[in-house]
Amino acid sequence: MASKGTAHGLDLAREKMRQAGVDEVAIDTFAHYYRLLEHGETGMIPEDTIDPLDMESLADIDVPDEVAADAIRHTAVIKLNGGLGTSMGMDRAKSLLCVRRGLSFLDIIARQVLHLRQQHDAPLPLMFMNSFRTSADTMAALGRYDDLPVDGLPLEFLQNKEPKLLAADLMPAAYPKAPDLEWCPPGHGDIYTALRGTGLLATLLAAGYRHVFVSNSDNLGAVPDAKVAGWFAQSGAPFAIEAVRRTPSDRKGGHFARRKADGRIVLRESAQTLDADKDALADLDRHVFTSTNNLWFDLQAMVDTLDARGGILGLPLIRNVKHLDPSDPSTPEVIQIETAMGAAIEVFEGARTIEVGRDRFVPVKTTDDLLVLRSDVYDLGKDFVLDQASDEVPFVQLDGEFYKLVGDFDKRFPEGAPSLREADSLKVAGDWTFGKGVKVVGDVALTSKAAQRVEGGTVLSEQDADA
Repeated sequence: MASKGTAHGLDLAREKMRQAGVDEVAIDTFAHYYRLLEHGETGMIPEDTIDPLDMESLADIDVPDEVAADAIRHTAVIKLNGGLGTSMGMDRAKSLLCVRRGLSFLDIIARQVLHLRQQHDAPLPLMFMNSFRTSADTMAALGRYDDLPVDGLPLEFLQNKEPKLLAADLMPAAYPKAPDLEWCPPGHGDIYTALRGTGLLATLLAAGYRHVFVSNSDNLGAVPDAKVAGWFAQSGAPFAIEAVRRTPSDRKGGHFARRKADGRIVLRESAQTLDADKDALADLDRHVFTSTNNLWFDLQAMVDTLDARGGILGLPLIRNVKHLDPSDPSTPEVIQIETAMGAAIEVFEGARTIEVGRDRFVPVKTTDDLLVLRSDVYDLGKDFVLDQASDEVPFVQLDGEFYKLVGDFDKRFPEGAPSLREADSLKVAGDWTFGKGVKVVGDVALTSKAAQRVEGGTVLSEQDADA
């Protein structure tokens, strides 16, 4: 039974959202999760309630050219672009980071789509789900692409925001010295709420689109590929997610499974895993596949399901506990109510997953990832698609003290990234600056207590790794 305090807390939170101009659909969705929270819902998925999931591979599937071409002509593309890259010391859209030849993530995404439009004679509209923090920078950067907008559709829509709740009593948190910190995004599961609230689902359907492809803007491998679009159209599924085989770097991340109770596919995130089940989460032989966050949904199925559920898809709750000011542990603990967009897979009867190549999953979460992307491990073709030029993507581990923040990272690679095409791994401990044309071969570990420089043209290999 909810206490009067929490009922009052929900009233205060609703009013705060209204005052801030938050959409009513988003307020109702927030209220749904608030009630789950006050009744003790944790969103946990115990290991004994799920079975491992196997799946078909895109490489084994035949998609006729005409099916692929027709599917891509009826597909709209959405990029999740609300992230600021704060973990890398950025205070603007992460997608503005330079990747190659002066091109940012946004430049490459725009050029990928423009190329595909020509190739398939398809409208292929591109839209960005921005946050209130990334909108202005993103739209300014896209301004140079006059032919990017598609008539009748916006280039962006905004994700919603919601109040942080005090962990002690679920009251909306107040922080007058930095009111922005009273708010948080509701996780990328908010995309369905935002699409409904803005009327975009209805607009897309009315314009003749049948499918939507959604992916993260920091994953340049997530191209709206005609073969995948054709597979999805052929499958008749209402919803699908592209999966890749987990590697050691994915041990702590989410994975797919099948729920014993009803046979539905579920996506279990690490935040939904009990401490007692952490070993099972990390078992790559048991839970083989992880999500790329590249997903496809049938527009009519999404509209029908939202209508049937009063506008609330009912994704599993993720209860994220943080400090009100994340940089100040003396501030009170707050709960951020979040959902993951991939978790919608369990909502739809007949939802599917498909194994794709690792080339469709090239996320940049750290400067380690950024170094690989800027190196020659990938070629950037005329179609602006990343082509993996080496057999395996090398493992990179840079010293967080000197490389974690983009500004510090850039200073240490002033002439660009070293060649990593023949590298197996690069581990850097200490403060190393790299000259032009450095090449890494095999497994290289650099260690030094004093600042060091790797001269231009140096070939680093296992035998000359220490300084």
